[in-house]
Amino acid sequence: MSSWHQPVMAREVLDFLDPRNAGFFLDGTVGGGGHTRAILEACSDCRVLAVDRDPEALAEARDALAPFRARVRFLAGRFDRAPRDPEVRDRGLDGALLDLGVSSYQLDADARGFTFRPGAPLDMRMEADGRDALTLLAEASEEELARIFRDYGEEPRARRLAREIIKRRTSGGVCTSDDLVAALAVSLGRAPSQQDKARIFQAVRIAVNEEMEALEAGLPAIRDVMNAGGVLVVIAYHSLEDRAVKNAFREWSRTCVCPPESPVCTCRGEPLGETLTRKVVRPSQEEVARNPRARSALLRAWRRAA
Repeated sequence: MSSWHQPVMAREVLDFLDPRNAGFFLDGTVGGGGHTRAILEACSDCRVLAVDRDPEALAEARDALAPFRARVRFLAGRFDRAPRDPEVRDRGLDGALLDLGVSSYQLDADARGFTFRPGAPLDMRMEADGRDALTLLAEASEEELARIFRDYGEEPRARRLAREIIKRRTSGGVCTSDDLVAALAVSLGRAPSQQDKARIFQAVRIAVNEEMEALEAGLPAIRDVMNAGGVLVVIAYHSLEDRAVKNAFREWSRTCVCPPESPVCTCRGEPLGETLTRKVVRPSQEEVARNPRARSALLRAWRRAA
């Protein structure tokens, strides 16, 4: 199995996507290629557009999926831009998958700066350009930092942590994982737990990569290029991401979206499709035992109306 990523809930993903009949699928976060491989193995005449914003991930996926090179095409960039692809616009999608997690390789490679292990740099970028975590922590206002820690990290002491980071700018700044953990310890008044550190580092990563912006733009863009009966599957690892997916699927599945005070329906008057997951789907205990990083995965699926 690729060190990049063990595909989370691969069986459940295939059950919802049901790849067949020369379908055309989007894997918007291909990573090491595990989910794409599962789709291509399940359907001998299906094709996949494999997208990732991380050039190292795309290189890994190209190698891992070499046996399927005739049926997979690779595209560098954020998944919310995939619907602009000419083939996607012309052909439409029969299914799409977004696995919003960070790959095991990214977490384990200290140089990538995603980890809170001691001495790691603060980078966290999925792409090679743009503002890294070091720059964000050095330049963001107290208000922006507090919002990031509160909204993305669900940190009750978000304002206190933001103030501590601003304070440290006068004495060397927050330059490594150790510095950010130390600032967190001061704001908490105790040594932070592994969970505390994971929440804050995840919050910074989400902000650095504009992950919520990509999700909020990508969901309707992908929906609009889905063919009749096509299924969109999203695996989230954060309550904020999952809430955005849940709310989008719920709104798309409603017959009427007019305000309650509207006397006459003036909206679309029919659902765009149906939510296939009444309750969020979680990985089995057996899968979590094999891959502990799957434990926080939350899967939802939606099908475009026929």
